[in-house]
Amino acid sequence: MKKVLTVIAFTLVTLVSMAGTIVLEGNYQGKNLYVQNPFAGSGVGFCTYEVTVNGSVTTDEINSSAFEIDFTNFQLQIGEKVVVAIKHKDDCRPKVLNPEVLKPKSTFEVTSMKVSKEGVLEWQTKSETGKLTFVIEQFRWNKWIKIGEVEGKGVADASDYSFQTTPHSGENQFRVKQVDYTGKPRYSKPARHRSMEVEITFSPIKVKDFVDFTSETMFEIYDSYGNIVKKGFANKVDVSNLSKGIYYLNYDNSTNKFIKK
Repeated sequence: MKKVLTVIAFTLVTLVSMAGTIVLEGNYQGKNLYVQNPFAGSGVGFCTYEVTVNGSVTTDEINSSAFEIDFTNFQLQIGEKVVVAIKHKDDCRPKVLNPEVLKPKSTFEVTSMKVSKEGVLEWQTKSETGKLTFVIEQFRWNKWIKIGEVEGKGVADASDYSFQTTPHSGENQFRVKQVDYTGKPRYSKPARHRSMEVEITFSPIKVKDFVDFTSETMFEIYDSYGNIVKKGFANKVDVSNLSKGIYYLNYDNSTNKFIKK
């Protein structure tokens, strides 16, 4: 009896050691997975012996050199969480040909976008199919710059978002974007906002220690080679550690220059 138990235990250990699992997690985007399925290393049978989707065994025919994991059998909703486990023998490894179909894709549509009197950017979206970060950008100094992030909800229904901006004086433009696995950004149309704040100025032109602004502002300082040396949000900037020379200053909605003495 002891010998029989030993043999059974050895067999179980052997089976466990001969198994591997490929796990893919993501969101259902309406497309199926395709798997290249080689023969087992022993030459007997195919590599994959079981596939599960969210814990349920699939009914797909996997005893072939290539097979499809058909998500329509599971009645998934677009954007729904998916965990796929492909169990295979240890002496071989199947290959998923299109794993990117489970990665979040930027599909949002902005149904409304506005900026309140207090400078709060508010937007509503629909048709999101995966959780991706919204990057908020503001048009300053003849370029779009990032001013913050808000996590997307990743649902197809209407979703509301907001972000506190810091408008500069005069005409402002704001937009949001997402970047998915393709690396290609998806942008909203810009929302415009006119600020009644007084235009900010700075002094002095020839600086020894500090650049002073008439009010707090976002700023960037570049050297004569185009390298950014300081940036931030303040009403006074310590430039005492900068070398002598000409520097270019972006602030409020203006671009100017000063000389470091």
